[in-house]
Amino acid sequence: MSVVWYECKVKYRKTDETGGQKVLTEPYLVDALSYTEAEKRINEEMAAYISEEFKITNIKVANYAEIHPFENADRWFKSKVSLIAYDEESGKERKTSMYMLVQANDVREAFDNTIHIMKNTMGEYSIPAISESPIMDVFPYFSGEEGETEMLERFNALKASKPERPDEEIVDHMEFETATEE
Repeated sequence: MSVVWYECKVKYRKTDETGGQKVLTEPYLVDALSYTEAEKRINEEMAAYISEEFKITNIKVANYAEIHPFENADRWFKSKVSLIAYDEESGKERKTSMYMLVQANDVREAFDNTIHIMKNTMGEYSIPAISESPIMDVFPYFSGEEGETEMLERFNALKASKPERPDEEIVDHMEFETATEE
């Protein structure tokens, strides 16, 4: 999905397990055409989740080229992907960076998911950085047309799926070159 995303910060009071109340400010992503629509949409989405009063404290355009939900993942990661192009006139390599929001359970899985997303890319690329994003949830826009209803259901199913916890021990298959001691 490639659209304009707005990061909306929502401040509200949450009751914890002990019954105490805590004020939280959490960021959410909304797909919208303008700041006004983003505010309207985040108010509608939050009204479904928060029964008490809440306040929108900030809305800004998010710097994400693409958003990719994955099954059985519960956190969002910001992947920086550098596209590498060769400039024939100057003879130099040029890098153009873009950010993707990828759903995963940990950084390694976010890396694997980013590789999966980029597998059909024709040009060269590198992934210089992946970090956990504070984004709590993503709310894409769907008009309700017949073809988009399936997309909405698929997006929400992917987003809502719970992570599978492996029973066996995870074996690290990464290889590192070690310097030989002389």
